[in-house]
Amino acid sequence: MLALVERRDGVAIVTLNRPEAMNALSREMRVEIARIFSELDGDEGVRAIVLTGAGKAFTAGLDLKELGAGENVGEAANPEAGALTDPVTALDRCRKPIIGAINGAAITGGFELALACDVLYASTQARFADTHARVGIMPGWGLSQKLSRLIGIHRAKEISLSGNFIDAKTAYEWGLVNRVFEPDALVPAAIKLGQDIASVPADKAQLYKQLIDAGFAKSYAKARKLETKTTAKMNATVSSQAIEAARIGVMARGRQQQ
Repeated sequence: MLALVERRDGVAIVTLNRPEAMNALSREMRVEIARIFSELDGDEGVRAIVLTGAGKAFTAGLDLKELGAGENVGEAANPEAGALTDPVTALDRCRKPIIGAINGAAITGGFELALACDVLYASTQARFADTHARVGIMPGWGLSQKLSRLIGIHRAKEISLSGNFIDAKTAYEWGLVNRVFEPDALVPAAIKLGQDIASVPADKAQLYKQLIDAGFAKSYAKARKLETKTTAKMNATVSSQAIEAARIGVMARGRQQQ
């Protein structure tokens, strides 16, 4: 199996499984990842997803050996191919919150796969690099636009125009990853966050994710209008009894986390 799936208390753990090739994204593996995320999107028993890699790498990106043997790079990273064959499009379309547990190197297309996640946790052994320009190709899964919006245009240019690696500490300091963990603690921490997300009503978590993503793609003024339109319609359906019950639950959870 090129990608393994484990289910645990509402959380699906997806592990990229080509450790001997640094989990390089062969065509077969890309199709497998896309299939898995499309299926998990429709699985009502799954409320959050953790994505990680087997071995020492998260993923080294597109399989350069395969590309060098004749696969067309334009077809390999083509969002227009759709969610059934494109892993990044499949992640983008997935309604379930996705936590990337970046266990090692995330390089070029692997960096783009990481950026398709909603939250990024990193091992102290994680490293990130964009080598598109060094390989002689351009990104097709959003890296040129996402990275600058996350860490600022000057830092994004430093990474992408040099092809240099940044370590987990730098990635955290620059706001690329949420948290950094020792290797053995990474996946358990990601699963714990997934379980916390799974305890939120599924429809509300999915709607909130959609609202954040849709607003992020707009100007601030348009995003505020989108929020007002979306929440006014939804909040009008919430009863005072439901709010009171939720308030009691939130207070009890807050006391448990003290």
